[in-house]
Order: sequence, then C-alpha cells, then structure tokens
Amino acid sequence: MNIGRSSFILASGTAVSRVLGFVKTILLTMTIGQTGSLAATSFGIANTLPNNIYALIGAGAVNAVLVPLIVRQLRTRDGGEAYISKLLTLCVTAFFIFTVIITLAAPGLVWINADMSEEGLDPAAFELAVALAYWCLPQIFFYAIYTLLGEIYNARGQFGPYTWAPVVNNVVTIAGLALFLVLFGGWEVNRDPTVWGLDRIAAMGLVSTGGVVAQAVVLMLFFRKTGMRFRFDFRWRGVGLRSAGVKASWLLGVVVISQIIAVVQTRVATLGSADGASLLTMYNAWYVFQLPHSIIAVSIAIVFFTQMSNHAADNDIPKLRHDTSMALRAIGMLTTFSAVVLIVVALPLARPFEHGVFDNAVIMATLVTANALHLVAFSGQYVLERVSYALEDTRTPFMARLAFLPVSLLALWAASLFPSEYIILAVVSFIALQNTVYAALWLIIVRRKIGAFGIRRVALRHLVYIGLAIPAGAAGAGVVWLLGGYTDGWAHVGVFPAAVTCAIAGVVMLAIYFGALLLFRDPDLRLVTDKLLSRFRRGRGAPAE
Repeated sequence: MNIGRSSFILASGTAVSRVLGFVKTILLTMTIGQTGSLAATSFGIANTLPNNIYALIGAGAVNAVLVPLIVRQLRTRDGGEAYISKLLTLCVTAFFIFTVIITLAAPGLVWINADMSEEGLDPAAFELAVALAYWCLPQIFFYAIYTLLGEIYNARGQFGPYTWAPVVNNVVTIAGLALFLVLFGGWEVNRDPTVWGLDRIAAMGLVSTGGVVAQAVVLMLFFRKTGMRFRFDFRWRGVGLRSAGVKASWLLGVVVISQIIAVVQTRVATLGSADGASLLTMYNAWYVFQLPHSIIAVSIAIVFFTQMSNHAADNDIPKLRHDTSMALRAIGMLTTFSAVVLIVVALPLARPFEHGVFDNAVIMATLVTANALHLVAFSGQYVLERVSYALEDTRTPFMARLAFLPVSLLALWAASLFPSEYIILAVVSFIALQNTVYAALWLIIVRRKIGAFGIRRVALRHLVYIGLAIPAGAAGAGVVWLLGGYTDGWAHVGVFPAAVTCAIAGVVMLAIYFGALLLFRDPDLRLVTDKLLSRFRRGRGAPAE
C-alpha cells in the first residue's frame, strides 16, 4: 500500500469536503442564526442526535471490529466476498431496525438531552427540536451504510469514493440551504421558534437528511470499484460473527459510557444557551477545531490503521511499533502548527458565523481557542486507540473510558456551577483538559501493549514543533492585529476582509514554520514530503511502496 498516495487522496478529498462544510455551516448560521438564537439551539440538539448516536454506536463498532475482520477475510480464496455479503446484510438489517426504534423515541431523546428547567430550554424551542429530530434521526441508517461500505473501500485500498462522497453531501446541503433562504428568509426571522411551521420544519429536515442520503448513495453506486459483488445473505451461522459480537459487546460498554457523558454535557450546555453562546455556537466551534484533525490526523490515521491491521494479523509487532511512532510524529508535526494557526486567526475566522456582531465573534473565537489547546493530544489519542483496535482489543478502550467516567462527570458538574454566560466555555475547557490527560493515559496503555515505540523521540519532536510554531504564530498574530482582526476593525467589515486576513496570516505562518523545518532538515518533514511525493512518482511509473 502506498501510504503517501493514499493519504494524499484522503487529505485532498477531506480538505474539499471541509471547505464546503465551512460554507455550509456559514449558510446555516445565515439561515437560523447562532449565538442567542433559540432555533439554533433546537436544530443543534436535533441534528446532533443522529451524529452522536451513530458516532458512538455505529462508527466505533465498524472501525474497531469490522476493519480487522475484513482485512483477514480479504486473504481468503474468494477475497472475502461471501463473508462480507453476510456481514453487510446483518449490519444493514440491524441498523434499519435500530433507526426505526430511535426515530420513534425522538421526544424522549430530546428531553434527555435538553435541560427543561427555567434556566434551560424554552418550551417552544423544545417542541421545535422534537419536530426536527423526527426528520434528522433517520440519518443514522444512512450514516451506517456510508461507514460500512467505506470501510470495505478502505480495506481494499480504494480510498477515493469514501473520501469524496461527503463532498456530494455538502453540495446537496448547500443547495438546499440556499433554497431555504430564498423561500423563508434569514436568521433575523428564523431564530424565533414560534415562526416554524410544518413547511419550515420539513424543508430543513429534508435539507439536513438529504445530504446524508446522497453521501451513502455515492458509495452504493461505485461499490463495484472494490472488485466485489454484494448479495443479501441472511445465513449468518458459521461465518465467525460470534467473535465480532464479543468484541462489539465491549464497545457497547463504551457506547453507554460515552452516551452518559454526551447527555450530561448537552444538558449542562443548555443551561448557558440563553445567555451567550448557544449549543450551535459550541458545535460550530468544535467543527472549526475538527478541520485540521479531519484533514490531517484522520486522513493519515485511516491509512495507517489498515496497515496496522495487516501487521497485527501477521503478528509483526516491530512494524506495528514503527507505524505508531511514524504516525504520531507525522500527525504531530502538522497538528502542532494547526493548533497555533487556529488560536491566531480564531477571531476573524469567527466573523462569518456571527454576521458582523463583534461581541458574538469573540464568544465563538474563545471556544475555538479552548478547543485548539488540545488538538495535538486529541489527534494523538485517535492514533493510539487504533493500535488497540488493530490488535482486535476492544476491552481496553472500555476500561479506559470507564476509568475516566467519574472524572468527566465531575468536570461537567463543575462547569454547571459557573455563571450561565460562562457555562459553555467551561464545558469546552474541561473537555480539552480531560482529553489531554486521556491521551497521556493512552501513551501508557499502548506502551504496555506493544512495547517501546519511541515515546521519548515522539515527545522531543513535539517540543521542536512547538518551538518553531510559536514564532510563526507571533508573526501571524502581528498580521491579524495590523488588519484589525483583534479589534472591531477592517477584518470584521465583511466576510471577504475576514477571509483575506486569515489567508495572509496563514501564509506568513506557513512560510515561517515550514521554512524553519526545511532549514533544520527536520526528519519528519522529509518523511511526510517523501510519502506525498511518492504519489506523483508512482504516477510516472515508480513502484509502489
């Protein structure tokens, strides 16, 4: 497998998708508002339900359990075709039944996730959240299809369709939101839950779910690119699915723990939604934080995970150690710089989301900054967990989450004690601190599982990255300050000045940081560039790695 070529395909597709996702998010805030909008809080709860439920229940099970199984089955005589047909039939059936049950339970789910006290969610906003949830929860089924098929593409080394399908999702959603703006007006009207009738609710529901449906359909249409055929096969006995069920049972424990934390987090955050940042502000700040993680960490880690699974299947632990160290260093070099960039440009970056209201932009920028402080740890932990999954060990992630459950609940309780206008900032800050400690725990766990994989070398390289990123960030901050990004100046006059400010500061920081890496002949930069350039050399006939 060519790691450079595969990572390049994943990163480029993810980058396009995230840029379009950024446009989609801005259009959404133009449609329903963000900070101070009750409709935004309602939509935030409704549209986050399918994402959270599937991310916790479906995506974890697929990534942790199915990928190693699929990798092993690809080595059988028929290339795993019969096994995968049975597996897909089972999973599609289970997710369909599950989605129907969850959708019918929409009122209860919204009630669980929303605080209905006097300080919490308004009754009209609650009713709107329930109505939107009925439209959004069916997304779970289509997320499942997308992820199931996507992991088969990945296991077969066909990364293109899986990576570019979200682009279709964003295009469909952007078109739908633009039409919604034409038909129903902007956030000044739509932020009030009482104006939402069946027409608005149905239109927003179709827009939100339509993109997810399109994303799944893309992978269904191109499934033959995997070189496999799918046929419904309900004969599930005797194909070794019991072992997958045992592994998945530990993930069910992870689901329960994570869902408890997610529910408490949402309930605590709704206490502060009426005074300052809304739930949608918090989610959009998280989305901005996820941009570098998705483009860099996920793109590289997905490719390494498939390779790790192969090395684990061969019981080649030295190569697994090498993969782990290489992935952590490559991702750390890029995420350290990205974290500094996010902090420097957070204020002008928040401007398009808040439609020129400077005080609201400050609120969102503060949340983005708090998130950025744990970007490196968050991405590193993402890689480390996948070492355990590659070894088909799902018990360890459960035990790690269980150990951290009291810490998480205590942190969220502490956040609820803050004045209402600071509750969401406290929630985000405590999450950042918790995830940093959690990543440190995973360093110890992986060290015990596979032996020494060069933690000292990884740590020293990260110190170098921080040392080089700080002066680059200082230069970028100077650019933002000169263009009025830290005051209500030129950078906040409109979307274009804000974008120009971010772009100029970003280019300056990019030149300084990577110029320094080149000057000092950083070995990890050479590693990443060699992997990426190998993509082009292969295109000219060079052999694959």
